[in-house]
Amino acid sequence: TAFSKQWYQRRVVITAGGHERSLTKVLYNKDGDLLFTVSKDHYPNVWWSINGERLGTYKGHAGAIWDIAVTTDSTRITTASADQSCFVWDTEKGAVLHKMPAKSPVRSCAFSLTNNILCFTTDRAMNQPCFIKFFDLRDKNQLETNTPLKEIEIKDAKVNRMIWGTVEDYVITGHEDGQLRQYDYESGERLPAVDHSHKGQIKDLQLSKDRTMLISASKDTSAKLFDAKDFRCLKTYKTDRPVNSAAVSPIKNHVLLGGGQEAMEVTTTQTKSGKFEARFFHLIFEEEIGRVKGHFGPINTLAFHPSGKQYASGAEDGYVRIHDFDQTYFDFEYEF
Repeated sequence: TAFSKQWYQRRVVITAGGHERSLTKVLYNKDGDLLFTVSKDHYPNVWWSINGERLGTYKGHAGAIWDIAVTTDSTRITTASADQSCFVWDTEKGAVLHKMPAKSPVRSCAFSLTNNILCFTTDRAMNQPCFIKFFDLRDKNQLETNTPLKEIEIKDAKVNRMIWGTVEDYVITGHEDGQLRQYDYESGERLPAVDHSHKGQIKDLQLSKDRTMLISASKDTSAKLFDAKDFRCLKTYKTDRPVNSAAVSPIKNHVLLGGGQEAMEVTTTQTKSGKFEARFFHLIFEEEIGRVKGHFGPINTLAFHPSGKQYASGAEDGYVRIHDFDQTYFDFEYEF
């Protein structure tokens, strides 16, 4: 069977405990030498991915941090926080370059492909609607007066996760009602797309390395692989637990899923029955090919290293785990 070689049991694991509360996002930079992590505490962290050494902590937020993004040259990062603000930081110095206040918690953030446009989304809360906001980072007037280049009001289900599309003219949004949408950032209009929505709220969106495929993770216990441009549903990966995060391997036909039961129910079950493993699926055949244990709570976030030789996971237990694959992983061939 596909499980016979058990490559998933032979790996080097680094456990990093730099956060006091549950993880919300782990993210590699484009070169893969840096790993950024944010959690429900107030402090983003940056680590060397090769050995798990913490390089620094960014201090400035006063609430849980829901999302983080980094420019392609790794000089700046942006963070989305429940303290009703989006920050842009100098990666090396840790200084706050820009603060964009909002009227409700900021849920997600992302830089455009040229690193010139910053997009972030706000929650529908405190009598405020959900907004998608765009700022041109080259325009000092926009930043100083907190006047966005474009603002899109979402009148129905709020945005849970947002990423830029395959090119710089639209963003992809995942909503709490399970819908997947595209919005043109210049016109602010919703683009027509094939509707293959989830039945539960979307928890994560990630593009493949070549930006042609999109994978979504949902509380409806599944992850779906889409054509990133026209949203054709290519594959569906079904599990028996809510899926909080999903990632596509940059070098093999593998998909990685992480999740587990609801955090509020974790204390009533054992680690094994809570189903906190990271699960590998074959990208094409949709079959599970391996599991990796380690966390003591639901996995909230996953990311593959750009080289495909490592992945990082962050969980409700407050730990970041960096997994290096050994040669048996690369030798493993799916038997069909």
